[in-house]
Amino acid sequence: MEASVPTETSTFEQLMLPHLDSAYNLACWLLRNPHDAEDAVQDASIRAIRAFGSFRGSEGRAWFLTIVRNVCYSRLRQGKRDPKEVAFEEELHGTPDDAAEANAQSWREAKADLLRVALEGLPREYREVIVLHDVEGLSYREIATVADIPLGTVMSRLARGRSRLQRDITALGRDPRP
Repeated sequence: MEASVPTETSTFEQLMLPHLDSAYNLACWLLRNPHDAEDAVQDASIRAIRAFGSFRGSEGRAWFLTIVRNVCYSRLRQGKRDPKEVAFEEELHGTPDDAAEANAQSWREAKADLLRVALEGLPREYREVIVLHDVEGLSYREIATVADIPLGTVMSRLARGRSRLQRDITALGRDPRP
């Protein structure tokens, strides 16, 4: 029996495919449209496959997310649009059995909705670093690589973005109209 030799495609699959969910999530938050995000991730995947020969390293997350980010920003420049609404589909996890659980579930959903609305309202550069750090778990250094900005800029955008996010959530929580 002959041992299998890893091909460039299998190596790409091993290193990049585990990051497709992160890529889609980033694209969704940048493009604010699930269908456009799917197209952008597909385009980025094709570009990544073509450029994989130049990839040096074992951790491909930052490299792949950089390509996804660049594709998203190219699409935004071409379309010159920044839609205000994203239709995220959320799966319901059953019906609560008692009134207390129903109220708790309702409160969690309302808080998540406030967070989503406030995050969508942030300027793109703040939203991007918050999603990459707080949602996707990238380090400051990885974000600096993905966004092609200095490490200090990552930290300041994250701090300013979180501050504005907190202010906006507070304001939205007081306003009965989201």
